[in-house]
Amino acid sequence: MTKGLVVGFVTALVILMVGGYVFITTGGLYAGQDVKPGNLETWGAKSSLRATIRRNAEGLRSPLQPTEDNLAAGVELYDTHCRVCHGGSDGIASPIAKGLTPNPPQLAKDGVEDDPVETSYWKIAHGIRFTGMPAFRESLSDRQMWQIALFASHMNALPPRAQRTWATQIAAP
Repeated sequence: MTKGLVVGFVTALVILMVGGYVFITTGGLYAGQDVKPGNLETWGAKSSLRATIRRNAEGLRSPLQPTEDNLAAGVELYDTHCRVCHGGSDGIASPIAKGLTPNPPQLAKDGVEDDPVETSYWKIAHGIRFTGMPAFRESLSDRQMWQIALFASHMNALPPRAQRTWATQIAAP
């Protein structure tokens, strides 16, 4: 009896694995950006991302303080590297952002001020797989990535100079 149960379980597992392989390798799992992912794919990606950030951002601490100079530098860096996908101070998505799946958050509207600055830094440094979010570790210094993360974490309460610069930035360049 137990032998039959084990054989049945192993057989079902092999059939699921072969079926999944065939489904994926024959194009059954659509990979275009023009179709929203299904619920299972979305759940898997979000669960994995949360667990990855929780594990890898633990112990990170910002070496920078949210001074006016750092926040103003963060606004400028955001304008150059992030605005095309995450929008400007008007919260309106650019044409590029509208073509991405999943939709990138428009930070003036969907802000990340409630995220720890270390989480934002991790996302900037490492990017997010299967989205349009690139890893900036090869193109920005640690200081620059922390400055962008500080800006994102404080964008709702910027000092005057940073606020003036942020207010002049609109959606698409």
